Amino acid sequence: NPPSIPTLHLALLVSLLRGSHLLIDWHNYGWSIMATGRSQKNPLVWLYKKYEMYFGRVVPTANLTVTDAMARQLKEKPYSNKKPIFTLHDRPAEVFQPIASTKARQDFLSHLKETKDVADSIMAGTTRLIVSSTSWTPDEDFGLLLDALVAYAHPEEAVTETGVGRPPILAIITGKGPQKAEYEEKIKNLRLEGKLPGITILTAWLSTREYATLLSCADLGVCLHKSSSGVDLPMKVVDMFGSGLPVAAYSAYESFGELIKEGENGCGFETATELADVLIRLLSESGKDELKTLKAGAIKEGSLRWDEEWDRVVGRIVGVIDS
Repeated sequence: NPPSIPTLHLALLVSLLRGSHLLIDWHNYGWSIMATGRSQKNPLVWLYKKYEMYFGRVVPTANLTVTDAMARQLKEKPYSNKKPIFTLHDRPAEVFQPIASTKARQDFLSHLKETKDVADSIMAGTTRLIVSSTSWTPDEDFGLLLDALVAYAHPEEAVTETGVGRPPILAIITGKGPQKAEYEEKIKNLRLEGKLPGITILTAWLSTREYATLLSCADLGVCLHKSSSGVDLPMKVVDMFGSGLPVAAYSAYESFGELIKEGENGCGFETATELADVLIRLLSESGKDELKTLKAGAIKEGSLRWDEEWDRVVGRIVGVIDS
């Protein structure tokens, strides 16, 4: 949803003037995003929360929420939303599809600047390709992935298995944001200190189609999203599943299990050590079968598309589709 201030009271005014119904599609709470890096007792955060709770109750004819957990929360105090609430899970856009063939994967990897030098070894499985998309903001702790990659590269420092047969990793990080330069400097320093042997970390800014195809060509996606509210879900995981890519995702929030099913389409972690364990387990030769199982689960989860979900939920609400 866009910023609640001034959207909610302006939407109420327009709906009253036009005599129209109004749906609110809740993807997160504006106040919880504002509270990232601030105290919830901050006066602006307090005011935003009060505004959002009040107008969230009086404005809508009905509500859509991105998770069942959010739907439950809106019905309870302090939100106390008495209007109808329907869960509308995010689904991938059509551009996110599993790769069509081995040849298509080879062609893409051979032409993309970030992968062309190691395309053959990625195809052979002797180099593992992982992808993470980040906004480079405090609600996504990129340091978790960096620490996990250091542990992966130095098995003696990780509380994990022996590390025999641990393949090199190419990690491509997409996105732009305020902390990008800071972490690029950290990556540079770790490399100079010799803490990332066998690990190549590249940042990239890709077109939507390039990004979608990169996801379909990767071995594993990594999601560092930390839910500000505890009840939203990361759209990037939806895109990864749409591309048939299994995911290792930060899991310490209530709604995590509505999208990522442990051992079926992905794995959760809360610490860098746990993420290192996941990388070692899934990317080693011994993890080939488990990774294959997770990939099948990701393809299955991503097979339901946005138009189908919209018609199933919203179509019935507005009477476009018969129940």
